[in-house]
Amino acid sequence: MKKILITGCGSGLGLEASFALANRGHYVYATTHTEEQANKINSLNKKYNLPIESFKLDILHSNDRSKVTNLEIDVLINNAAIGDSGSVAEIDTNTYRDTFETNVFCPIELTQLVLKRMISRRQGRIIFVSSLAGRSTIPFLSPYCATKFALEAIGPSLNKELKELRDVNIPVILIEPGSYATGFNQKNIEKQFNWMKINSYFKDDLRSLKSRQYRYFKLTESINFDSIIDKYIKAVEDKNPKERYISPLSQGAFIKIKNILKK
Repeated sequence: MKKILITGCGSGLGLEASFALANRGHYVYATTHTEEQANKINSLNKKYNLPIESFKLDILHSNDRSKVTNLEIDVLINNAAIGDSGSVAEIDTNTYRDTFETNVFCPIELTQLVLKRMISRRQGRIIFVSSLAGRSTIPFLSPYCATKFALEAIGPSLNKELKELRDVNIPVILIEPGSYATGFNQKNIEKQFNWMKINSYFKDDLRSLKSRQYRYFKLTESINFDSIIDKYIKAVEDKNPKERYISPLSQGAFIKIKNILKK
C-alpha cells in the first residue's frame, strides 16, 4: 500500500485513476481544483468506502500547495492541467503564461515541496502526466502542446539528477496519454473561437478550421479509459518503472513513425 497524492481529480483521467488506485488498496489523496469537486468525491466514496480522501488543492495557490508539507506521500502524480488554443501568429501571449503556470511551473513547485520529505526518507516516486501532444505538434493547440513538450524535458532531467544522490531511490516517470474522450480536447479547441470570430487572420476560414479540429479528435479519441488507467497503475506499482508509459499504444506508434518520417 502506497500513499498517493494526485492533482486534478475533479474529472477525467485523474478521477478515474484515483478510484482505480484506491481499489488496489492504495491510500489516495484525490485533490481537486474546487471544494465542490472534493465534496462530490467524498460523497461518492461513502458508497464504495475506499481509501480515498479528497480535498481542494488548487496548484496555483501557494497556501493550497503547502498542504502537502503535512502529509506522508509515497507517490506524487502531477495530473492537473489546462489547455488553450489559437494560432501562434496572433494568440495573446498571456495565454501561454497561464497555461505554463498551471501545467509546468506550479507542478514543479509542488514537486519540490514533496521531494523534501522524499529525499529525507531516501525513497518515493514522482509522476508527471505529459501527453503524446508533447512529442508531436498539433496546429492551433500549441499553448497546450508546448507545456507538455516542457515536461518531456523536465521529467527525465529530474530523474537523472536524483540518481546523483547516494542511496536515494526516487524515480521520475512520465505518463503520455494519447487522445481520450474526456471532453478536455473539445474544451481546448472551443476557446480559440471565442476571439477568432471577432478578429483573426483566419476569420474567413473558421468554419472549416473548426470542423477539421473537431473531426481530428472524433477520429482519434478512445472512449475506453482502461488502457491509460492501467498505465497509471503500472507507473505507481512497477518495481523497476519505465521512464515513460504510453497509451493507446497504437497512437504512440503512429507518433513515433510520424516523427521518424519527418527527419
